[in-house]
Amino acid sequence: MAEEHVVSPIHPVAPRLRDGPRKPHVGPHIHAYREAHAETVGHESDRWWAKMARQTLHWDRPFQTVRAGSFETGDIVWFPEGGLNASYNCVDRWAFKHPDKTAIIYEADEPNEGAEISYARLLREVCSIANVLKSFGVKKGDTVSIYLPMTWHAVAAFLACARIGAVHSVVFAGFSAESLRDRVLDCKSKVLLTSDEGKRGGKTIATKAIVDTALKACPHVEHVLVLKRTGNPVNWTEGRDKWWHDEAAKTSGSTGRPKGVVHTTGGYLLGAALTVKYVFDVHPDDKFACMADIGWITGHTYIVYGPLANGVSTTVFESTPVYPTPSRYWQTVEKHQLTQFYSAPTAIRLLRRLGAHHVEPHDLSSLRVLGSVGEPINPEAWNWYNDHVGRGMCAIVDTFWQTETGSIVVTPFPGAIETKPGSATVPFFGIEVAILDPVTGKELEGNNVEGVLVIKSPWPSIARSVYQDHERYLDTYMKPYPGVFYTGDGAARDEHGYIWIKGRVDDVINVSGHRLSTAEIESALIMHPGVAETAVIGSADELTGQAVYAFVTFKPEFKYDPNDEAGLTKELTLQVRKVIGPFAAPKKVYVVADLPKTRSGKIMRRIMRKIVAGEGDQLGDLSTLAEPGVVEVIKKKVAESA
Repeated sequence: MAEEHVVSPIHPVAPRLRDGPRKPHVGPHIHAYREAHAETVGHESDRWWAKMARQTLHWDRPFQTVRAGSFETGDIVWFPEGGLNASYNCVDRWAFKHPDKTAIIYEADEPNEGAEISYARLLREVCSIANVLKSFGVKKGDTVSIYLPMTWHAVAAFLACARIGAVHSVVFAGFSAESLRDRVLDCKSKVLLTSDEGKRGGKTIATKAIVDTALKACPHVEHVLVLKRTGNPVNWTEGRDKWWHDEAAKTSGSTGRPKGVVHTTGGYLLGAALTVKYVFDVHPDDKFACMADIGWITGHTYIVYGPLANGVSTTVFESTPVYPTPSRYWQTVEKHQLTQFYSAPTAIRLLRRLGAHHVEPHDLSSLRVLGSVGEPINPEAWNWYNDHVGRGMCAIVDTFWQTETGSIVVTPFPGAIETKPGSATVPFFGIEVAILDPVTGKELEGNNVEGVLVIKSPWPSIARSVYQDHERYLDTYMKPYPGVFYTGDGAARDEHGYIWIKGRVDDVINVSGHRLSTAEIESALIMHPGVAETAVIGSADELTGQAVYAFVTFKPEFKYDPNDEAGLTKELTLQVRKVIGPFAAPKKVYVVADLPKTRSGKIMRRIMRKIVAGEGDQLGDLSTLAEPGVVEVIKKKVAESA
């Protein structure tokens, strides 16, 4: 039986989907979803994927076989005889059809900067950079490293690689020189694309200087193409370093007919395109905004390939949610009349903490669908998002997927599914999920069950291997439960058949035989009126196996006596006991000013695990931390209460 979770009210289909001028792609109720989903799984699965592949994408070389291989053998392929080009599918066909339509809304770090890039202009830029890469000797199958900030040129770089059949290895522009070095060495790229500097949150990022340091150990890199973002002086290696615009000017013009690339392009692109269309109910005149960084898979799929494969406008957001004010997201929505908005729970919790008064003055009536990505969203953040950003009018899609799945696999369908705050609800088309007993591997059928989440049959956007380590791929995803794909996440199915993601299995704490979801405990803590954010971890305990440790931050307006912190932590502990049960009560609650987060806003729980375990001197690479000083404050706090 599933451990009891907080019961959430069911929210009906959102008014802007139910009553709006556009008929949703799926709807108007869950029965329509169930009928449609039944036609995409089981014996119908391959036929449906083939139909969607032919309808959604342009194929230069038609495929005959839909799918081959299996989870057991780890040799899955889709559309093996087919050939297509991702660049053509994302740019050319729309540039020919409506050249002046906006392809990219570039929202620069400073609100008064930025630009709107048409499909015609994007095509010219993609062709120019593709020709530059060819002039550098890049051939089909070669790898190009990309270390660029969030500018629209980064999207062009992705598509230029895809155009000539090169593989892009994108490194998040917040990574250190050491991390960049390791990734360049791993993929053996001879060409790297970067910028003189980057801008984010009013700060300047020395991207070229980081590249110079990294490449001291990478003599095989022959060409560095440098985008002029700020124009400030940078060190220059003659013969290796070349200015982006100078080289593009030399090689302007068409690349000719785009080359087909390996079949995995087709499967990934299909998953990206279909999930944007159906999960976000995208229509041709929509303006889609995913607020992730393109250095991560969310940016790959939902900034670049998914929206552009649908021919809509996509947003490249260079700044942060709070620069220059906490209204920045909502100013951006209002200015560009964005229709879909996709962000992480961490950002939503941060903005909730700063107050709804930053949201309320803005006209957000263009929005129809609000998305959440990256981790389970707690009901309090969900409700704030719904009430203050969506104003009760928008659909909220709490999406579950992974780097390994390539695209969304569990999600509400905005025109059909009544939602519950905190639940990812139902599988996407073509996806069959199951919940297994983690010990026996037996499928737990029916409702009110909890275990590990697996996917029962292949889908096109699945990752095919781990780079240069296929055995690791098999060991991680195929062998734990033979015959299915192991997600590594815990999940529950409630009384309505809705899926609740419980977080990574290593984020499940086993206290005296009770398997506790960290997300569930965090949700209980954040119910306290003063709590803004929380992070829960498990650590070894001699008596109970593991014990719960919680870190909390408070809202600025919440006042408490610092001398009575013990009383406050006791109050929070009692709240967890009340909401979940005595077995879930934290052993320690630490009140801190901030939590360690990456520049993309993800809470780094591994740092807190290490500190609590007494391994504060073994924290590893901290280069992605937004505020490194937070770590020392937490170390001190834990040491003081030891």
